[in-house]
Formats: sequence, structure tokens, C-alpha cells
Amino acid sequence: MLLGDLREYVAIPRVTALRLAPDGSWLAAVVQTVGGEPPKYLSSIWRIDAAADAAPVRLTRSAEGEASPEFLPDGSLLFVSKRPDPGAGKKDAEPGKDRPTVWLLPARGGEARRVAAAAGGVTGLAAAHRAQSFVYAAAVFPGATDTEQDAARRKARADAGVGAILHEPGGRVRFWDHDLGPESVRLLADDDGATPGREPRDLTPDPGRALDEQEFELTPDGSAVVTGWRVTEDGGRFRTEVVVIDVGTGRRRILLGEPGTDFSSPRISPDGDVVVAVRDEHDTYDQPGDATLVLSWLAAGPAGRDLLAGFDRRPLEVAWAPDASSVYFTADDNGRRPVFRVGLDGGQPIRITDDDAAYDNLCPAPDGSCLYALRSAIDAAPAPVRIPLGAEPAAAEPLPSPGGEVSLPGTVTEVATTVADGTRIRGWLVLPDGASADAPAPLLLWAHGGPMSSWNSWSWRWNPWLMAARGYAVLLPDPALSTGYGHHMIERGWEHWGGKPYTDVLAITDAAAERPDIDAGRTAMMGGSYGGYLANWIAGHTDRFRAIVSHAGLWALDQMFGTTDGPPYWRRHFGDPRTQPERYLASSPHLHADKIVTPMLVIHGDKDYRVPVGEALRLWWDLAFRSVPARFLYFPDENHWILKPGDVGVWYETVLAFLAEHVLGEEWQRPELL
Repeated sequence: MLLGDLREYVAIPRVTALRLAPDGSWLAAVVQTVGGEPPKYLSSIWRIDAAADAAPVRLTRSAEGEASPEFLPDGSLLFVSKRPDPGAGKKDAEPGKDRPTVWLLPARGGEARRVAAAAGGVTGLAAAHRAQSFVYAAAVFPGATDTEQDAARRKARADAGVGAILHEPGGRVRFWDHDLGPESVRLLADDDGATPGREPRDLTPDPGRALDEQEFELTPDGSAVVTGWRVTEDGGRFRTEVVVIDVGTGRRRILLGEPGTDFSSPRISPDGDVVVAVRDEHDTYDQPGDATLVLSWLAAGPAGRDLLAGFDRRPLEVAWAPDASSVYFTADDNGRRPVFRVGLDGGQPIRITDDDAAYDNLCPAPDGSCLYALRSAIDAAPAPVRIPLGAEPAAAEPLPSPGGEVSLPGTVTEVATTVADGTRIRGWLVLPDGASADAPAPLLLWAHGGPMSSWNSWSWRWNPWLMAARGYAVLLPDPALSTGYGHHMIERGWEHWGGKPYTDVLAITDAAAERPDIDAGRTAMMGGSYGGYLANWIAGHTDRFRAIVSHAGLWALDQMFGTTDGPPYWRRHFGDPRTQPERYLASSPHLHADKIVTPMLVIHGDKDYRVPVGEALRLWWDLAFRSVPARFLYFPDENHWILKPGDVGVWYETVLAFLAEHVLGEEWQRPELL
């Protein structure tokens, strides 16, 4: 389809995850589509032939959807779904009713059956590679010793009409879009081949908040779990260790842990001997923390050897080579996200891919001949590919995809400029069909979130092609604080969020506006999250744009950093607003409200706990008190992102109508459903 129709756009099937079967013959792909009434995004699991000899085949289908595929050694497929169990007895007594549970699809085909459930629902899943066992994460009430007790606690609270949560000192209260508690996440083991009805082994009784949002893996023989483990410190601060938990005894020991450091995303080598993890230094007031990969032998004590010494990029996703001699990883790099390989000796990483693309979901083939992955780019939606290994860099070979095909209404080119301190600032410029010196296109500057992020891949949520379909050129810059340009690029913007990031985006906007196919007199700006912060900052510092759209933008920094879901993180960077007000005074957009004259569209979701809705409410009224032309698009049941298909459509309709009014000079057209 030609990208442009919003209803068709939200209905395009989207490939979101890949897992490779143990024999390497096929991939399980998670595909997201729209279904149900009212419409919502649902996931299903598809089979993709690794040899590309057959069309993709849908394996699962239910009104609730399926996700999180994991293979057992015999080729059977585990997944998580809210679908009801047709074999259950009395519905009201069914454990995990209306919550995600674990299902198994036999290797030789047939109906899937439910193999594990928890009254609070399953939140994560990992399988052993050489044993018919798996471990899953589930929300369980403190003090409950089995499923029956947990269910009884839930029923008692429901019968009493109690929804209150009591938090302990220093504990986190919320995360992104959901409350934390009253349950805590535990790891539960099934090590007898997924026998229905068997009570799982609780490996982490009453862990508090230690397992919130943590990744975990099971050793190949199923004897131990390696997982992230959050440690609460004085003053509400926390850090993350990597721990090893013996499945037989539940005994836990620290594998990687260090003050002022987070260790995350542990990956166990195929031989079960070594763990590789991402090591993130904590940011401080003086400088941003750096990131690297570290190795630790599973049998050793707390220690870690830097695998990327001298490599000035931040590792993201990691996967082991099948012979355990090296690891593959991704990292942002100059507006791309290539795949790299590094040996266990810690030598110079070798770049595996060398195109204008971003890769994730790395799946090394068992014979070491190739990598399977999802490839996307600014001009390409995520799709499965095969990356041959041996001759590097290698060209990715497309596989048949269950995702929808998209025809783009324009082209993308790379643009750059050099700023006053000599730094090269680059970005992508999406040009609509027909843009030329005779018909220059209006320009939309779109700032990314993060702030430590990069425009380097396709985005379903922030899609410039929908704007190009309406005739806009869209500039996607990577200013100071962006990743993929070395640690110095982050340091440039560290002390003042409204300093070099602001002057960088204006400089590259100036460079783009000099092109003959751009109409420099018709420009607008928009951004979400940190991009929304930049939108708010720009509004108070220049009137060069005809319109500004601020989605989930930070407005009053001292207010936001005290109400967000993780205040200690921001306190490390900005300091105590009472005793160290300098950075707040230098960087907070609300202090410049009196200078705003540009029409603004403010957008926010009430369930956004990362940038709480109070930022938008205060911005909205600050604009109203100053009679600035503005509108407020409010989503009572959405979060930091806008996720429901109908709301996504309304979001784009409103943004496009607002831009058309102020940039194109058209009459305001209120979206029909608003």
C-alpha cells in the first residue's frame, strides 16, 4: 500500500520479534495486527522458513493474542497468551484467568495446551537449550507460598474492595505506565517437561522489587537462572546486579555487581560456561556514564572483564556465536545500528553489516553460517533477513515476511552541517514526491526522544512518511546527547539540555532550509518526550517556526524530576533542586514561558508515568494565561506512547490538521472523532 491513509496505516501487519528453532530450520515471528471491537493491536506467532522456500504460515490465532515465543530442545514452542484454557474446570477457579499464562505448541503440530499459570499472570519466559525445562516470571503476593495462597489473597482483596498499595522505604512506586505492587515479580521453575497441574518451584520467595523489569536466562542444562537483580540503596537510589540462582536449591549468588554501576541483559554462552552482560556506569552530575560489554565465567565470583575496551559506541543487543568463541552485538553508529562481532579476547570489534539500516532480534544459526535478524531503516519497516557470515561486511538477504508491504511517498537522503565547535551534526531528510526548486516543500523539524537516542530505524509510532504523504519534508536530526557518535557527543549536551542540543538542531535546520527544494518560509517543529522538551525549549527561544507540536514534553524540570517514575536517575544528573538549582534554572523551559508566541499543540497521555501529565497541564495553563494560540490533545487512557489504533489515527489527524492550519494556511479542520 502507498503510505498515507491513516486507517490503512494502523492496520499494516508489523513484525516485532524473532526466535530461531533449535535445528535452525525455521523462525518463530511475532506479528502485530489490528483486531477486536473496539480495535486493538494483537500479536500472533508465525512460522518463517529459514531457507526461504515457503511462504510464512500463521501458527496461533486467538482473540487475546500470543507473544514471547521460546523453543524447548525438542522443537516444541512455548509462548505466553491470555487465551482461556478449554481444558480448565470451573471458570472462576481457573488460575491466571484473564491473565497471561504459558502455552506449549508441540513440535510435530497439533493444538497448543496450557502448561503453566499464575494468578497474577506471567510476565516473562526463558527456556533451557538442552533440557526440557523453563522458568517464568509471575506476579505473586508477598508471603504466598503457592498458587492457592496467592489466589486467596487476591480474592480477599477483591471481596473487600481494596486496591491500596503499601510501599516500603526507598521502593519504586510506578514504571512507565503501570503501578508497582502490591505483588512482586518472582521466578518460578518448571523442570519436568511442562507437566500440566504441577506446582512450580519458587526460586525467589518474596524478592521485593528486585526482579521488576529484569531480563533472565536459563543455563543450557536448566540447572541455574542468570538474572538481573535490583538492589535498593540509601536515599531511594538503586543499582542492578547480575545474580545466579540455583534451580535445585534456590541459592543465590552475585555474578556481576559494583557500586555506581548497572549490569543488565545477561546472556549465557551455548556451552554454559560464560555470561556476557551490558555494563552501564551511573551518570553523575559531572559527566554521563559510559556503557560496555563485560564477560564473567559462571563458576567464578563477582568479576567482569571489559570486552569492548576502547570501543566508543554503546552496546545494545547481544547474542552468542554457536561455538562460544565470540559474541555479536548491535550499537548505534552514525545514524545506523549495525551488527558487530567481537572475540572473547576483547580485540577490535568487526562490523558485520555496512548499510543504512538498523538491526535487532539477532538469531545466530546453529552451524555458524549466518545470522537471522530483523532489519529496518528510516525507509524500511522491520522485516526478517539472513546475514551471511564469513565475508565481512555482508549484505542482508530478505526472507519472506508476514509483515505488510509499504510504498513510500518520497525519498530519504542524508544531510549534515558543521557547528561552531567543529562538531559534524548529521541527520536524515525525508523528501516528499514532487519536491523541487519549482515546488519547494514546507519543512518539519522532528526531534527524537531519549535524549540518548538516534534517528536510525523505522518507527511505527513516529513515522515521517505520513507527513511526507501530505507534502512535508521532514528533518530527523541527531544533535548533542544523541548516541552513535561517541561519548563526547553525549558530553556536549550534558550540563545544559537547552544549550548545544538546541543550537545543533537549529544549525542543521538552517542547512536543510538552504536547499532549493525546501521552502524556508514554511517551517514547523515537533517532538516527543525529550523531543517534546526541545519543542518546549524552542518555543521559548525563537519565533522562527510557524507551529510547534509538543508530545509528552518536559516543562518544569524540578516538578518533573520529583514526580516521574524514577527520580533518583534524574537527581544524579541534575542534582538536588534545593541545593544545586543551577542546572534546573539553566535548562527548564517553563522559565521562558513569557517569550512564547508560536502556536502550540500540546499532547499527553494520563497514564504516562515517565513524563507525568502534570507537565502538560502546567504547560497548557501557562500558555492560556499568556494568550498563546494553543490546543491540548489529551488521552485519558494512554501512556507515554499512544498505542490504541483509534487513538493513533486521531493523533496523526490532529497533528496534521494543526500543521495545515499554521504552516499551509488552511482552515482548521477538527478531526471527526474529536
